[in-house]
Amino acid sequence: MSFLEGTLTTIALCWRIERCDGIALGLTDHDRDLTIDGLVHRAAPGMTPSAIRRSDGLDADTMDITGALTSAAITEADLVAGRWDGARVILFAVDWTGADAARVPLGIGTIGAVETQRGGFTAELRGTGAMLEGPVVELTSPECRAELGDARCRVPLAARRRLLRIVASAGQRLTLDAVEPSAGAYGGGLLRWIGGANSGLRSAIAGSDGASVTLRSEPPLAVAAGDLVELIEGCDKSLATCAARFGNAPNFRGEPYLPGIDLLTRYPGA
Repeated sequence: MSFLEGTLTTIALCWRIERCDGIALGLTDHDRDLTIDGLVHRAAPGMTPSAIRRSDGLDADTMDITGALTSAAITEADLVAGRWDGARVILFAVDWTGADAARVPLGIGTIGAVETQRGGFTAELRGTGAMLEGPVVELTSPECRAELGDARCRVPLAARRRLLRIVASAGQRLTLDAVEPSAGAYGGGLLRWIGGANSGLRSAIAGSDGASVTLRSEPPLAVAAGDLVELIEGCDKSLATCAARFGNAPNFRGEPYLPGIDLLTRYPGA
């Protein structure tokens, strides 16, 4: 890589950020925009990475990315709303003159904790080694550990997704333009915002009743009548529901009859 060996280096740091909703953003610390692999990396002199800590052990590699909220692509409202949570980040160095097309990979990972203060933000970038910090095996539980519709559950969700519109909203409670297919069908499910200010975000559903659903937390941004949403049915993860409602007891991923830690306290007269 000739641009690293010359007496006068022409190094530019670049970030490629891919959000979970499919939007990709390119940034560079160079003083002009660079086009790399068809993506325009906008000049962002305020974007600076901390020292990259790499190790050959099992500790998770981390670094921080600090920048000013001056770009329309990265706003404080989007950061607070969680649009950038879990985004995939690729950090690399290039020759800004274009004479050398090689790239030097510096880091790859996902965005973790994000802090905003005084018109700027700091985002933690966690490397792939962070996955080793999770549990190796699952813990037993009376409830199902699979998610409705995933590879272990195997319940098809095609007929359990519906596009609806918001009629009214009050805090965590939303009124829709159609009633649920069965009592409590959306409880424990997911609401995806298709239109409106919250477009691209997801909200967990605590419960449903007729044409209304109650979210676990208020939507990050304002909700307007007519906003389009997708509702995905949920499951309370009990064996009874799995068998009666979904006919999926063979794929139940829990141990409802396994004695708990309170077994020793179960004696006559207790």
